[in-house]
Amino acid sequence: MMMMQDVWTQLGPTIATIMFAWTMYQNYFPHELRGHIRRYTDKLVTYFYPYMHIIFHEYETDGWFERSKAYVAIERYLSKNSSTQAKRLKANVVKDGQSLVLTMDDHEEVTDEYKGEKVWWISSQQIANRQTISWYPREDEKRYFKLKFHRKNRELITASYLKYVLDEGKAISVRERQRKLYTNNKGDGGYGYRRRMWSQVVFEHPSTFNTLAMEPNKKQEIMDDLQTFSKSKDYYAKIGKAWKRGYLLYGPPGTGKSSMIAAMANFLQYDVYDLELTAVKDNTELRKLLIDTTSKSIIVIEDIDCSLDLTGQREKKKDDKEEEVKDEKDAVKEKMKNPEEKKQSEVTLSGLLNFIDGLWSAIGGERLIVFTTNFVEKLDPALIRRGRMDKHIVLSYCCFDSFKVLAYNYLDTESHDHFPEIRRLLGETNITPADVAENLMPKSSKENANTCLERLIKALENAKEEAKLKAEEEEREKAKKEKEEKNKEAAAEEAKNTDKVNENGKSNSNIVKENPEGNVAKENGKSENNGVKENGDVSKG
Repeated sequence: MMMMQDVWTQLGPTIATIMFAWTMYQNYFPHELRGHIRRYTDKLVTYFYPYMHIIFHEYETDGWFERSKAYVAIERYLSKNSSTQAKRLKANVVKDGQSLVLTMDDHEEVTDEYKGEKVWWISSQQIANRQTISWYPREDEKRYFKLKFHRKNRELITASYLKYVLDEGKAISVRERQRKLYTNNKGDGGYGYRRRMWSQVVFEHPSTFNTLAMEPNKKQEIMDDLQTFSKSKDYYAKIGKAWKRGYLLYGPPGTGKSSMIAAMANFLQYDVYDLELTAVKDNTELRKLLIDTTSKSIIVIEDIDCSLDLTGQREKKKDDKEEEVKDEKDAVKEKMKNPEEKKQSEVTLSGLLNFIDGLWSAIGGERLIVFTTNFVEKLDPALIRRGRMDKHIVLSYCCFDSFKVLAYNYLDTESHDHFPEIRRLLGETNITPADVAENLMPKSSKENANTCLERLIKALENAKEEAKLKAEEEEREKAKKEKEEKNKEAAAEEAKNTDKVNENGKSNSNIVKENPEGNVAKENGKSENNGVKENGDVSKG
């Protein structure tokens, strides 16, 4: 007990002496020498201290009050460890996030392990030395993460672990973000600093590959293609191609082109940019729209054959030149009549081709470009060639495999007595999946699977009868046209023969004019008289 009192008796003056010396150092020691003393002190401590530290500040030093991307990625990565190890947590709703993000509070520490080596993450906060009033948090308090690891693992941490943490944090952010559906704002010529190129809403389309009415083998082929693309970043870099892929969806209306796009977006967890070409002012604005998109997205141009006059432009240039002068005069007159008429889009085929696979197309990476059309034959071949539209997907009329998917989705039915009849009718009739789905949907609580399937059979029979009548009408129209063509050919032949007869008659008339019969007779008569006379003279002699 006496020894403890002696220790405290000696420790008190020692602590007082240290505090006095520190106060004198802080108040009277020259600032020029403090840096040198601090540097040599740190070197001395480092010589004996086996750990290293890396600091990640919350805000960029050269940014405009913008949070550091590295800090955000680390925060998302540590959230899984923080929720199980830290004693004090912070709950945040991250922008565009779907759920709460739990992170460790200030001055908390969590551990992590990478390839058998242990590291420590500490969340700290630096308070300003003086009281200030600031609109921005970085000016009065500075948060940061500190990574502590053994110096022997320096190469492992700097070369491998940090990249792993940042990539994993970004991946977590992408998985947990709210996916968006974007549409471009109409270009009105105003390129202001604050002008927004895209408007957005939360993407909540429920379509998936499980709900798509399509042949299973074809569906699996598309899913495999998408999955391979999403994991091929290094492969695309190796072959020297931009990390993008084009899909052309074509087929009759109501065959599921829009549902296919939604299913692709849900399968890959991508955002969707619905590009309306008629609202784009010119090629320059088209490039700006591309720059303003993000990676992990699908850029969609639906009904591209109707969006702009981009179909076969190069084939029509010769004909356009002949009518250009006349059209210019008419255009001037129309503008004089309608001076307030809105300008049409000046996007060209060349501009769209550069948008798809030009230099600008490599911006962002991991992007799909999808075109849809009902009439693929109308599109310029340069627009849909391989390399631009890499995969062509035909979405045709409903087959029996597609019907079974719809029957299960709408009626929870995998087999029924009406299925054989429906299989036969689908093989004889063209009907879209949209029409099949409408007939399978119960219209009231009293309707059951049997009622809906009977309605579908009736619709198929009606469609078959209508197709038969339409075919007969087309046959009659075809026969009528052929008859008219034959009549025209016969009339043309008859007119041609009449012209020949008229030409022959005209030729005979010209001959008669040149050699009249009276002159001939006169000459003959004269010849005869002369002959008689001569003969008489001869006889007389």
